[in-house]
Amino acid sequence: MLTMRVRILGSPEISDGEAWHPVTGKTRSVLGSLVAHAPHPATVEEIIDDVWSHEAPDSAPTQVYGYVSKLRRLLGGGGSDVIRRRGPGYLLSAGDAGVDALRFETGVRSGLETFRAGRLSEARELLGDALSLWRGDPFGGASPGTAAQTLAVRLENLRMTAVEHQLQARIERGEHEAVVDELQDQARRHPFREHLRRQLLIALYRSGREAEALLEYDRLRRTLAEELGTDPSQATRAVYEQILHRDLPPARRATQVLAPVPVSPLRQLPPGVPDFAGRAGELAVLESYVREHDCADAPAVVVVSGAPGTGKSTLVLRLARLIGDRFPDAQLHLDLGGTSAAPREPGELLATLLHGLGRFGHPLPESAEARAALFRSLVAGRRTLLVLDDAAHAGQVRALLPPNGESVVVVTSRNGLTDLPGARHLQLGTLRPEDAEALLGRIIGPERVAREPAAARGIVRLCGYLPLSVRIAGGKLLGRPSWPLREMAARLTDESRRLAELSLGDLDVRASVDLSTRTLPPEAALAFDLLGLLGPDDQPGWVLGALTNRDDHEPVLDHLLDAGLVQLVRHDAVGQARYRMHDLIRVHARERASRRGSVVCRSAAERVVRAWTVLADRTRRGRPPSPFDPLTDLPAGPEHDAVGSVVRSAEPAVRDAPAWLAAERHALLGAVRLARAWELADSGARLVGFLAPLYDQRALHDDWRTGAELMLALPGLDPMAESTLLRGLGQVLIYANEFDAATLRLRASHAIAEAQGHRLGAAMALAGLATVYRFRGRLAEAEECLLRALGPVVEAGDAPREALLRGSVGRVLVARHRPVEARPWYDDALRLARRSGDRHREAVTLRDLGLLEHARGKLRAATGDLERAVTLFRGLRDEHCTALTLLQWGPVLHDEGDTGRARAALTEAAATFHRIGRWDGEARCRALLGTLRTGRATDTAT
Repeated sequence: MLTMRVRILGSPEISDGEAWHPVTGKTRSVLGSLVAHAPHPATVEEIIDDVWSHEAPDSAPTQVYGYVSKLRRLLGGGGSDVIRRRGPGYLLSAGDAGVDALRFETGVRSGLETFRAGRLSEARELLGDALSLWRGDPFGGASPGTAAQTLAVRLENLRMTAVEHQLQARIERGEHEAVVDELQDQARRHPFREHLRRQLLIALYRSGREAEALLEYDRLRRTLAEELGTDPSQATRAVYEQILHRDLPPARRATQVLAPVPVSPLRQLPPGVPDFAGRAGELAVLESYVREHDCADAPAVVVVSGAPGTGKSTLVLRLARLIGDRFPDAQLHLDLGGTSAAPREPGELLATLLHGLGRFGHPLPESAEARAALFRSLVAGRRTLLVLDDAAHAGQVRALLPPNGESVVVVTSRNGLTDLPGARHLQLGTLRPEDAEALLGRIIGPERVAREPAAARGIVRLCGYLPLSVRIAGGKLLGRPSWPLREMAARLTDESRRLAELSLGDLDVRASVDLSTRTLPPEAALAFDLLGLLGPDDQPGWVLGALTNRDDHEPVLDHLLDAGLVQLVRHDAVGQARYRMHDLIRVHARERASRRGSVVCRSAAERVVRAWTVLADRTRRGRPPSPFDPLTDLPAGPEHDAVGSVVRSAEPAVRDAPAWLAAERHALLGAVRLARAWELADSGARLVGFLAPLYDQRALHDDWRTGAELMLALPGLDPMAESTLLRGLGQVLIYANEFDAATLRLRASHAIAEAQGHRLGAAMALAGLATVYRFRGRLAEAEECLLRALGPVVEAGDAPREALLRGSVGRVLVARHRPVEARPWYDDALRLARRSGDRHREAVTLRDLGLLEHARGKLRAATGDLERAVTLFRGLRDEHCTALTLLQWGPVLHDEGDTGRARAALTEAAATFHRIGRWDGEARCRALLGTLRTGRATDTAT
């Protein structure tokens, strides 16, 4: 006698104890409902809902009884004991061993417990036995009903967990070669499951297939970038780095910096760079500084500062060559060693200058002050050009200044040296793209650039238009004349290997940046490293406080600015200063951050995501309520956490929520990607949830969709967080007219919320489904969903959401040609919106009332309602809703005989739709404007 009675892990089958019988059609759906609800009974109503959704025939209860009887007959004798009547429904009581899905879950639990206990061989067997129960997709891949679909998704996820742990047990037992084929097959089937891909990397590497492991990582990185717009998680990058470093151990060479050998005591300028390109504007500015100097008893002092690799030294030498003829008495050059471990002291620097001026072999004064006096005596009355390269601080420079106005001192420094009296300053940035291409052409020959212009543009872009990087890439290409340029572009595309590529002899981007970082105090060095975790978008300064868990982040930021490692790039619309790192510096910072360990980095990422979430929450104070406002409050952060004080410093910016969102849009999406990279499932989901109302009101649907999809791709989401994300994604898909996809997400959201007993969450999912049904003309189902949703919302005392639902019922009733019944629903919605201070919902309801009055021929009342709606939307700076209301008002104005105002409304709406990228709305406006020109306005706007 077989103990297994029900099998759904494949085509559904039932055993009578002697043979297996297939289960098909609606009988299969009823079986799916019973299995999905086990070990609890399924009511007849639940079975009907699972099998027919909202399209059940009147005979559905009778049909359920018939299908249950058929299942019992297939079970043979004792069928009534396996499917028992329980209250208003039925209970599948075959036990865990009698249903393959339940036996599978039990087996996986046992296998995972054994795995965690370290009994790997036993775990492998248990998990293998559980997985052997699978004969195919659950329910044969059919769609047996809502509850069964949810069960199928859960079983598939559990199957992948079992597969991963079984493979991990084999890997840890040393079966590396044996698992590679299976891992490759699984990776092809599940390209976004990073745990599988990490296992494949390890197995390939330990099988001696290092090159394949590196190629596999590259495939994963490209897939994630192209499909999700994100990078591999930190855990995956760590495995990659481990493989990379074992295969190619870094051979770091110390680079000795030698002082240039003078050609002549008074002609010390080093040779120029023959392939100099660009910088015409900067040279003109510097020449003007020299030309405009008019002080007789002090030299002209020009300071060129900037980030590592921007070509400061090359530029000032170019300037020195251009103006050198004006200084026949002395052209001196001195390396101040500002980025070395021990910058040179003024006394030592003065000794070098004095020796160059002919004092070699003569005794020098002991003190730096006396040497400075001697230097001034020797150059007094001489026209001297003094180039001081790589100054650490202003004190080095002050001791070296000539005493007359006919001399010029040109200084380079990674620090700003803004405390140097009388100096003129130029902060050097990257090259213009065309100048970077010209530099590359001068190094490798213009004909190679001309043959592959796209690849050349790609190389200089990936070099960040940084002269040092372009010079290194060009040098490598020069040494490889047979290489196509696209080969170098492809090598630079991999951000994790880019700095390794940008090294040639003693030219090394990484080493150049390190010269600046090693002089940073510890707190600034930590801040620099952690800034590398963020994306390429500019950031407000307070983010540094969240990263480093410091209330006083401003001094730390000043250190980074002074070192040229961070640049102030602009002030945004809400008055915040914004900062960013050069892309290559950011890559190096991220490398350094990884060496601090995942705990430090993950904690920093968590604080940044939480700070953005708190600020998003603060915007509630300055905006109307939204149906997408979070259903739960933001939990308090841990003790001894700087996020609270950091957020307080940033709070003034969020008082103007629309302007704040416009300023921070890219940084916010970067924070979501940060949460994705560090697998901060709950924190990231919470951030997207708190941004949802802002995204909705500003029509930033692409940002909303991207954030939701990034978080839904993470494992381990809290169920209600998942439900909320699915509800939001469903709404975005509605906006995109992707109704099938929206329906799937909204039903999943509803199922999860109901399973969690979260009535309000389930109600909002129903509201979303009602919108889909209304757009598809399934008006009875839309009305039913709204009425079902209304009860929990009223019970919760949620006036803004109740106003939304009542207004939605009104819309459905209007669509069902029952305008008289719709009016009280609209009136209630308007009353609730005004009572709760929800100006946005008030405007929406007024717009709906205006359209209702228009349909009833009451044009003056319609215009009054629509005009008030436009005024409210404009006050809220909601461009999308303003344009939509103007679009709907145009035909009303035309019907009133006011063609001029109708045309103005539609023209303004079309321009707004065009500006915010809603081409469908613009097209509708243009169509209506065309009908106005022919004198036949058709109300396509409603």
